[in-house]
Amino acid sequence: MSPWRRQRVRVGLVASEPLRVEGLIALLEDDLAITPTVIDDPVRADLSAMDLVLLDAGSTDLLVELLSIYRLKYSQLKLMVLGAETSFSAIERVIGAGAKGYLSYTASANEVRMAMDVVLDGSIWAPRKVLARLLETRAGGPNGTSAHPPRVTPREQQVLGLLASGRPNREIAILLGIDETTVKAHVSRLMRKFGVGNRVGLTLHEQARKLLMNQ
Repeated sequence: MSPWRRQRVRVGLVASEPLRVEGLIALLEDDLAITPTVIDDPVRADLSAMDLVLLDAGSTDLLVELLSIYRLKYSQLKLMVLGAETSFSAIERVIGAGAKGYLSYTASANEVRMAMDVVLDGSIWAPRKVLARLLETRAGGPNGTSAHPPRVTPREQQVLGLLASGRPNREIAILLGIDETTVKAHVSRLMRKFGVGNRVGLTLHEQARKLLMNQ
C-alpha cells in the first residue's frame, strides 16, 4: 500500500465534458481513500487544499499555460493530464510544463488508479514508449550525442535523486551537508553531462529511468 493511501487524498477535476466528469467522479468515488472535487473555474480556483489535480486536455485551449501557472503557484501540487494526444513531442511538452502524469482517453480504470499511485508517490507516469524515447533523447542514443548514458559520481547521483523528488537546492544542501553553491555546481555539471538546459530535463530523465526500471 502506498504511503499516501494512509490518509484521504483530495483530487481536483478540471473537465468540461459532462459524461467524462461523471465517469471520473464515479471512478474516484469508488476508492474510499479519495475525495474528488470538480473545479469549475480552473484559473481562479484556490487549489491549495488539493493533493492532486487531474486535467482534461480537451477542457482548455491553454493547457500548457495552465500547467505552468499551477506549478509556480502550488509547488507541492501533483498534476496529471488526460488527453487524446499520443505523440512523444506533445506528451513531453505537457510533462515539461509541470504535469507528473499523462493518460490517454482510452486508459482503463485500473490504469488511472496505478498512474495516480505513481504520481502521488513522486514519480512520473507516461506511456512506456514515451519514457523510453525520453531516456534516449535525454541520455543520448541514435539521435543523441552519445550511445551510452553519461557517467555520474556518487555525489552527483545523490543530488540527481533529490532533485527528481522535487527538493530545492537549499534543502538538498542541508540533507547532504554541503553548501548551496556546491549543489548549484553539481546541477550545472549534470545538465552538461545529460545535454539538457534546465532542472526539468534532469528531473524527467531520472524519474523516467526509475519508472522504466519498475515496469
